[in-house]
Amino acid sequence: MAHRDPSSPTPMPTILRYGIAVLSVAIAIGLGSFLQRHVEIKLTPFLFAVAATVWYAGTGPGVLAIVLSVLSLNYFFLRPFFFFSPISDADLVYLTFCTICALAVGWVSDVRRRAEQELRQAREELEAKVVERTASLQRSEGYLAEAQSLSHTGSWVLNIAARETIHWSQETYRLYGFDPEEGIPPFEALLQRIHPEDRGRFVDDLETAIRERANHEMIFRAVLPDGTLKYILGIGHPVFNASGDVVEFVAAAMDITERKRAEVVGQRLAAIVDSSEDAIISKDLNGTIESWNGAAERLFGYQASEVIGKSILIIVPPDRHDEELGILKRIGRGELIKHYETVRMREDGSLLDLSLTVSPLRDAAGRIIGASKIARDITERKRAEAALRDMQMELAHANRVATIGQLSASITHEVKQPIATAVTYARAALRFLARRPPELEEVREALEAIVEAGHRTGEVVDRIRGLIKKAPPRQECLDINAGIREVIEFTRGELVKNGISIQADLADGLPLIEGDRVQLQQVILNLIVNAIEAMSGASDGTRELLVSSRKAEPGRVLVGVRDSGPGLAPETLDHVFDAFYTTKPGGLGMGLSICRSIIEAHSGRLWASANLPRGASFQFALPAIANTASLCCTREPS
Repeated sequence: MAHRDPSSPTPMPTILRYGIAVLSVAIAIGLGSFLQRHVEIKLTPFLFAVAATVWYAGTGPGVLAIVLSVLSLNYFFLRPFFFFSPISDADLVYLTFCTICALAVGWVSDVRRRAEQELRQAREELEAKVVERTASLQRSEGYLAEAQSLSHTGSWVLNIAARETIHWSQETYRLYGFDPEEGIPPFEALLQRIHPEDRGRFVDDLETAIRERANHEMIFRAVLPDGTLKYILGIGHPVFNASGDVVEFVAAAMDITERKRAEVVGQRLAAIVDSSEDAIISKDLNGTIESWNGAAERLFGYQASEVIGKSILIIVPPDRHDEELGILKRIGRGELIKHYETVRMREDGSLLDLSLTVSPLRDAAGRIIGASKIARDITERKRAEAALRDMQMELAHANRVATIGQLSASITHEVKQPIATAVTYARAALRFLARRPPELEEVREALEAIVEAGHRTGEVVDRIRGLIKKAPPRQECLDINAGIREVIEFTRGELVKNGISIQADLADGLPLIEGDRVQLQQVILNLIVNAIEAMSGASDGTRELLVSSRKAEPGRVLVGVRDSGPGLAPETLDHVFDAFYTTKPGGLGMGLSICRSIIEAHSGRLWASANLPRGASFQFALPAIANTASLCCTREPS
C-alpha cells in the first residue's frame, strides 16, 4: 500500500519508495569504496542506508535495502572480492545487529508516522469542528440578530463592579439611537436616553433587582436625539460567579411603542363603544355573543354577564330566527349590511324597531371570524313616520275633497243630467201607459233608458266616492291608462265648461305598475285641474290639454300633462313643488307638494318644465313591474 510521507499528507508513490531503497544502497556502496581498510566502518554506510530507507520509505523498502546491502557487502567488500562467498560468523552477527537496528528504526518510524497521522487527523477533525461550530455560532448570531430586529428586541450586559455596559446587540443601538461605529455607549449615556420622568424609577428597579437577586421587569419611555418617543419593555436578571456574587446584569429591551399605541387606541375605542348611544354587539359566526356594551344593556335589558357566551337569538323574535341566520351567512361571505330595519326583542318580551349595521370581523390573516353589529333604536322614528303617514293621508284626503269641491259645478251637472234624462223618460213612460191600449213596447224602451241613466249616475257617484273616501293605502298592480281614462271622464264636464279640448295620447301595451290607485289618480286629477285653472284665466289662444303615457328607460312608465296656458316663470319652476307655495289667490299651495310626496312614495319622480311656445308640462315616471305574474296582487304596503 502507498506510504504517507511524514512531512506531507500526500501518499508517496511505490516506485519512489523502493527507488529510495536502491538509491540509498548505491550511495552506501560508493561510500564503502572509500572505507575499504576497515570492514566495520565499511558496514556503517549500509546501516545508515537501511535506516534511512526504513525511516522515509517504510518497512517494505527497508527489507529490500537490507537484502541489497547484504548482497553488496558480500560481493564488493568481503574477500574474495566480486564473488559471492559464505559470510563469517562475526560478519553475520554484525549484519544481524545492523538488521535489528534497522528494523527497530523502522518500527520507531512507523510508530512516529502513525502518531503523526493520528495527530494530523485529530487536528483536521478539530479544525473542521471549529469551522462548523464557528459557522453555527455565526448562524445563531445572525438568527438572533434577525429575531431581535423583527421583534424590536435588543440585549445588553452591565458589569456590576465597573458599572459599565460590556455588550450591546445591534438592535439595542437602533432602539436607543446610538451609532454602532462609535463603540459600546457607557451606562450613563444609556440612562440619558431614558425619559426624565422614568429615569429614577428605572435605576431604582435595577438596583433592587441586583440587591435582591431577582428578575427585573418594567415599562419605561425612551427619548431619541431626534425627539422620537418610544415605549420600551425592559426585562433582565443578575448573573452570579462561582462564589455566588452578582457580577453582571443581563437585560433585554423590547420596543412596544406600536403595542402601546394600539392599547391607547383600543382604550379610546372601548370608551367610545361603552359611551355610545347605539347598542354595539360582537358575535362569532355561530351567533355566540362575545361583547355587549352599556347601550345594549339599556336597550335590551340584559346585563353583559347574562348574555356573553349565549346565542344572539336570545334577542330575536322566534318568527325572525331565519332572518338572523341569513345575516350571519351574508357576513360569512364578507358582505356589509347597512341600515337594515327589523324588529328585535327585549328581556321582558316587548318588541323594538331597530336599524342594524353589521360588519364582518377579521383576524390578522384576513379571515372572517365574526361580526360587529350596531343596533339603533328607531321605535320613536317609526311612530313618527306612522304619524306622518297618517297626517299625509289626512292631508291628501283633504286635498282630494278640496279638488272635487272645485269641480262641484261640473259634478252637479254630471249627476243632474242623467237624473233629468231619467225623469223625462219616466214621464214618457207614464204617457205611454195612459193610452188605450197602453203602448208597452214604448214603456219598456223608456224604462231601459231610465235604468241606463241610473247606471250613469251611479258611476259618477262611485268615482266621487272612490276619490274622497278615507282608506289606508293599498298596493296593487295597475293599468295606468285605465286610471287616466277614469280621471279624464271625471273632469270632462269641467273641460267642456271651460272650452278646453282634451287629447289622450296613451301608448298601447304599457307594463303594469304597482301602487295605490286612489293616490295616483289624485295626482293625475290635481295636474288636470291645475291645467284647467291655468287655461281658464287665459283670454287669448286656443285651450288645449294633452294627457300622454309611454314607456321610458330604464323599466319605467312616463305620464305627462301638458297645457297651453300662460306657462311657468323660471323662478316659479324652482319652487312650484314647495309646500305652501302658490300663485293662485286663495290657494294653499299644498296640491303639487302632495303630488310629489305621493310619486316619491311610489319610488318615482315628478317634475315640471315649460311647454314652448306656451303652457306648462308636468311629468312623472314610475317603475314598471318586470314580472306581473308573480307580483300582481292587492296588499297593504309594508
